[in-house]
This record gives sequence, structure tokens and C-alpha cells, in this order.
Amino acid sequence: MSFLLKLALGIDWLSERLGRVAAFTVLATALISAGNAFIRYGLDISSNGWLEIQWYLFAACVMLGAPVVLKLNEHVRVDIIYGKLKGNGPVYVDLFGLLFFLLPVMMLLTYLSWPLFMKMYLSHEMSQNAGGLVRWPAMLMLPMGFGLMSLQGFAEIIKRICYLQGSYQMDTHYEKPVQ
Repeated sequence: MSFLLKLALGIDWLSERLGRVAAFTVLATALISAGNAFIRYGLDISSNGWLEIQWYLFAACVMLGAPVVLKLNEHVRVDIIYGKLKGNGPVYVDLFGLLFFLLPVMMLLTYLSWPLFMKMYLSHEMSQNAGGLVRWPAMLMLPMGFGLMSLQGFAEIIKRICYLQGSYQMDTHYEKPVQ
């Protein structure tokens, strides 16, 4: 199990690095948005490319940032059940959700989005808007993000199994979000 645990920690490392890239895309999007607004309304110059790059960066933010959210255990869950569990109960619920919901859905979405990306990449599909951008970089975020979520889900399964075996320490404390 130590090889798998090292693999899981390597996946964690990758997710953290891509999470930093995702955080940078938020800043880049905000700066581009502010610059675009200034140029559009201040200088009366416009380009659809500036709007589209914001969408592309947002796609990168969501798809590259989601795995680190899973790693940090900050994802969506059913609080009414999860918050009442004691001991190893939350770990078993996590394992069930990861194995029967997250992994199958993420792997299916990776499989389904890959051909769409390849079609756009091979055809060099462009936006229909004047001054628009090539579309494949944004479409790449789908199979890449779903694949990274699958990897992080696999890492979370490994860490929880190791935790149950006593070979890995993790914080199982759950704090219900403030509403």
C-alpha cells in the first residue's frame, strides 16, 4: 500500500500546483475584464477575443481548481447525514461516494468530452464571433479537468483506505458550513 499512498500524495501535489494555476486565472480574468471595460468604454475599441479569453480562463479556473477542492475536502456533500456520523462513519460515506458516484461520473465525462476536444482540435474550429479565438484550448479543459478529478478521486480513495488501516493520518473532522 505504500506505493499507492506515495502515488496518492503525488496526485495531491499535482492538484495543489494546478490549484495555484487556477488561482492565477482568477486574477488574470479580473485584470483582463477591467482592462477590457476600460478600453471598450474609455477608448471605444472592442474585441470579442478579450471576452472569449475571459471565458477560457474561467473554464481553466473551474476545471483545474476542482481537484484541489476535493483534496481539501471542501466539496459538496449531504450535510444532514454526514454531520451526524461519528468515528469512521464519514470515511465510509466518503468511500461510497467516491467509488459509486464521483469516479464513474468523472470517468464517463472524460470519455465523452475527449472526442469533442479532438474534433475541435483537428478542425481548428474558430469562434463565429468577429475577432473570436480558436476553441480547442477551452474544450481541452473538459477532458483535462474531468481526468484530473478522476485522479484526485482515486487519490482520496487510497488515502481513506490507508486511514482505515491505520497507515495514514488525516483530519476527519467535519465542520458544517455557515449558512
